[in-house]
Amino acid sequence: MQILQPITDPTFTDTPGNTFEKLLLKLINDKRDLPFLYVTIKISVTIIPLAILLFLPVVSGPLWWVIAAVYLFLNNITFKGPFGLMLHCTSHRKFFNKRFRLLNHYLPWVIGPFFGQTPETYYSHHIWMHHPENNLQDDRSTTMPYQRNSFVDFLRYFFDFLFLGMFRLVSYFHKKNRNLLIVKCLMGEFLFLFLCIGLSFISLPATMVVFVIPFFLSRFVMMVGNWTQHAFIAAEDPSNPYMNSVTCVNTKYNKKCWNDGYHASHHVRQGMHFTQHPEFFMNTLNRYMENKAIVFQGIGFLSIFWYLMRHDYAALAKNAVNINNTFKSSDEFIELLKSRVQPIPVSGSI
Repeated sequence: MQILQPITDPTFTDTPGNTFEKLLLKLINDKRDLPFLYVTIKISVTIIPLAILLFLPVVSGPLWWVIAAVYLFLNNITFKGPFGLMLHCTSHRKFFNKRFRLLNHYLPWVIGPFFGQTPETYYSHHIWMHHPENNLQDDRSTTMPYQRNSFVDFLRYFFDFLFLGMFRLVSYFHKKNRNLLIVKCLMGEFLFLFLCIGLSFISLPATMVVFVIPFFLSRFVMMVGNWTQHAFIAAEDPSNPYMNSVTCVNTKYNKKCWNDGYHASHHVRQGMHFTQHPEFFMNTLNRYMENKAIVFQGIGFLSIFWYLMRHDYAALAKNAVNINNTFKSSDEFIELLKSRVQPIPVSGSI
């Protein structure tokens, strides 16, 4: 196990901006979100033009395959993480200010489909279901009833979400009398489906590369993320964010994906800006210690998922932070991990 090193994850430093930055700041609510604008611009001038090229009949042969390879790399390696977590942050906090509020639809409705994000569904699922239910039994994407170190159980979880996720989400909103959210979810899901069907008549290969492959990869990655973020749950207090969520600090993942590793504090204060999480973490270390929170250092969720599926608890312990000597030994920590991946029965249907 490790001692906690000085935090190197992104925080905000207010510095004088150039003329271009000052113009950009007039668009948004929070100057700390300026990096989101730069990512949005980069995606807009790369992903969208490349996607259009793939549908043009004049582009064919080896050139088409080169463009397809570049598109898939940029979409699924370079930008998927930053965009997905930018969408996450801007779902919690309005991105553009009231004067330019129509631009708040640009990420979910224009850029989102290129990354397999069907319009309105992420926002509805995450803001209006996942956070209110906090991964408990009424959360239709809860990890509680699964053996969370089992790849077979993960596949059950993933395919349930892939094929029944929308049905479960709609049934949840019906139960909560949130009919507008039902309309938004179904509209976004079916418009994306109709878009893919329509474009497949123009070019099936381009539709597969531009929309279909990113769709399946996005849903897989989202489920890997949620599974890992809520892999270690204390059965005695599953609603406690410090005991049902994982925290990752001092990792490249946080630099690329807007401090997404701070998942416990995100459930404690879901509206907190991503640049505030490191300070909040340091100021509340006693809560992490008291609750025997699971904190890793130097690795992100994909590494944790990999180690967990391989039952490599030694690697997990090696990368864990022992805050103020909460754990007497790695063996004690490993036993806690093993106890927190056990299925927790839930009543009713999920």
